[in-house]
Amino acid sequence: MNFLIVITTFFVMEGITWLVHKYVMHGFLWSLHRDHHDHSNEGKMERNDYFFVIFAVPTIAMMYYGTINDFNAFFYIAIGITLYGMAYFFVHDIFIHQRFKILKNTKNPYLLAIRRGHKQHHKHTGKEHGECFGFLWVPVKYFKMFFNKSKA
Repeated sequence: MNFLIVITTFFVMEGITWLVHKYVMHGFLWSLHRDHHDHSNEGKMERNDYFFVIFAVPTIAMMYYGTINDFNAFFYIAIGITLYGMAYFFVHDIFIHQRFKILKNTKNPYLLAIRRGHKQHHKHTGKEHGECFGFLWVPVKYFKMFFNKSKA
């Protein structure tokens, strides 16, 4: 049962990420997210990086609450959120934005589709008119971009 809570939480986080990215980061907290789009801090810490703390604090609190209460569901929800956060860091910060130079020349269609979707998201430097707010779920059109490009 606990494993199911962790896995379910991990997948539910994709929807939460989409909502937070579209309505919070591109909404009332755009002031923190803006430098991620205009690249004003290229290669350095961004104000956008504060979202790590904003999301980590309640997760740590849930994990703590879950441990002092005999490892209840809050602990396992926090584990699912933590695993999603780790995946986000590795895929978004390391793979997509190349904060560490690895997997630059991948041929993996899924990873290339993620990269393409994120690139489409970043072509909009303002907070309006965005697209592709998710993270691990890649719309089919980005796979098609990859496969159509590779046939040409």
